[in-house]
Amino acid sequence: MRPIAFLSLGYMHAQCRDEMLSAFKKVYGSNSFILGNELLEFEKNYAAFNHTRFCAGTGNGLDALKLALRAMNIGAGDEVIVPSNTFIATMLAVSETGATPVLVEPRTDTYNIDPSLIEKAIGKRTRAIIPVHLYGQACEMEEIIRIAKKNDLAVIEDNAQAQGAMCRGQITGSFGDANATSFYPGKNLGALGDAGAITCNDEDVYRRILRLRNYGSEKKYFHEEQGYNARLDELQAAFLNVKLHRLTEWNEERRKIAGQYSKELSGINELALPAIAEGCTSVFHLYVVRAKRRNELQEFLKSNGIDTLIHYPVPPHLQKAYNDLGYKKGDLPIAEELAGTCLSLPLYPGLEEKDISYVSDTIKRFFNA
Repeated sequence: MRPIAFLSLGYMHAQCRDEMLSAFKKVYGSNSFILGNELLEFEKNYAAFNHTRFCAGTGNGLDALKLALRAMNIGAGDEVIVPSNTFIATMLAVSETGATPVLVEPRTDTYNIDPSLIEKAIGKRTRAIIPVHLYGQACEMEEIIRIAKKNDLAVIEDNAQAQGAMCRGQITGSFGDANATSFYPGKNLGALGDAGAITCNDEDVYRRILRLRNYGSEKKYFHEEQGYNARLDELQAAFLNVKLHRLTEWNEERRKIAGQYSKELSGINELALPAIAEGCTSVFHLYVVRAKRRNELQEFLKSNGIDTLIHYPVPPHLQKAYNDLGYKKGDLPIAEELAGTCLSLPLYPGLEEKDISYVSDTIKRFFNA
């Protein structure tokens, strides 16, 4: 059996190779590389995909989160609710504004923030909630929006892993006041380098984001506030325009692969499969299973030529970078349990049925041994 990579972009890139090369030639020939027509075209198309009025391209997903928070006037002395099992970038964005992240545990079946725990975490300084659509599954946004409105809080979706997922028929990236995403190459919609974006419906918020990403300037050499260099460049925008037309098709292929995994892996008592919240969908950026013998399972798969990853081995509250928050082991037991038991299996467009079966059969052999 040939080795099975955790991620391969070859199948997707082969499909759009000629278009991508044409996009490169077009940008190269234009001699326009920053804040040009390719970016405007992608922003228009990505806003339409997300059913929002506006989109602003950014240099990466962390920039997008940071600018969205700043556009909501969140800063020093404020608190922002984030899930306890997110990738650290969600917390870093909060910290970079001067605000403090407040961690709320996820549901153990969906891995997304548990809406029933959010209100208990709201205090006098709470200004916003960042729901993270983890692993490609939409959060329970209707309940989160209800809580936010009740408590006069902003909502900033972290949609980096779930471009195209839905909650109650509404697409992720369209619920919040300003919603951030990443186009890191391995994402469902990936650039050929770092890239990100913010979607929103409020024109004032949008205009401020445009300023903030461009040194705080709307007119060259005139700066209304202290901003950043956080722009999405023309070349990455052109590549993303090509790929965006195939995103729905690629997401459907991810769902098909996930469905085969779930069918073939069902009935293994020691293995927890991903669940989807009622009314929500997933675009399966990742297919994450859980097992108490996770590390042994990962080693067994590796010895049989199957590459896997752990998302994420150390929860944010136990990272050295956040020692100042004062958390200790045992404070957030659900996040810690997920960190110790989660394993991401190979999943990407182009993964063949026989490969999925081989991965599944190898997992069965491990548990039957």
